[in-house]
Amino acid sequence: MTTVGILSAGDMGAAIGAVLTRAGIDAATVLEGRSPLTRTRAEEAGMRDAGSLDDLVRQSTLILSVLVPSESEGMADAVAGAMGRTGARPVFAECNAIAPQTVEAIAKRIGGLGATFIDAGIIGSPPKPGGNTRICCSGPDVSAMSVLADAGLNVKTVGPEIGQASGLKMVYAASTKGTTALWTQLLTAARMLGLDDALFEELGMGSSGVADQLIRGVPTMPRRSRRWVGEMWEIAKTFESLGLSPDMLNGAAATFQLVGGTRLSAQTSREPDPSLEEVLTTLAAAAAERAAGPPSSSLTPAASPVTSAEAGA
Repeated sequence: MTTVGILSAGDMGAAIGAVLTRAGIDAATVLEGRSPLTRTRAEEAGMRDAGSLDDLVRQSTLILSVLVPSESEGMADAVAGAMGRTGARPVFAECNAIAPQTVEAIAKRIGGLGATFIDAGIIGSPPKPGGNTRICCSGPDVSAMSVLADAGLNVKTVGPEIGQASGLKMVYAASTKGTTALWTQLLTAARMLGLDDALFEELGMGSSGVADQLIRGVPTMPRRSRRWVGEMWEIAKTFESLGLSPDMLNGAAATFQLVGGTRLSAQTSREPDPSLEEVLTTLAAAAAERAAGPPSSSLTPAASPVTSAEAGA
């Protein structure tokens, strides 16, 4: 039986695992040191605990790295170490929201051991029946991803080069999550200025489908905010490498850091999203507190990265 190793069983990883197990594919992960919620997700998805990382590498035909961006390089190093110890060379698919240059560095580490490396970018929410999640792939040989397509996942090849799939993920996420950050900030500013009603009137709530859709998306963001910080930094890095300003995306990261510092970010995907009213009231208070305090030095890429545990992974 083909075994697909998934690191790790967070919201996205467990959802992919559930699709695979429903199709009769052995989906394994490593649960040592993981949170009770992660263990519950893995169990519900029918995923098997391989025991150790060495065991997972030894047993797997394909390994999917599905983490928060800040942990991608560390996990790749850990998998490379396990490959060295075990002699096993499963195909490694880097599925995290990271810049092309970050992916290229990981590809050199894994490919240098003789393992096939696939650049992959997941676009959309955790997959579910009837959903539209896409797994975009690039690289010289992406054939190993056919096991995911056979299981019913939407797998697309977007190019022959490492970095193309992650590049697509970066620019697409800039259009979605970056826009969410902008709307979160402008709605919070309107609340602090006492202009909510006037702004909504100008936007023509109910007649402007785009504005209505974007505003409805704001309450779904807080539980994702802390893991989106690193993703915005990776997008900023991507833009800067192309000679484009990274400032807008660094600003989006700062907005998500503000949200991530509030109680709103502590909820999980299993709890109801807060109302827009609750989000704006909470963020207005947090912003006012920041404005009254000393200048913050924490809103930079040098700040402590979010961990998988904090991101609900």
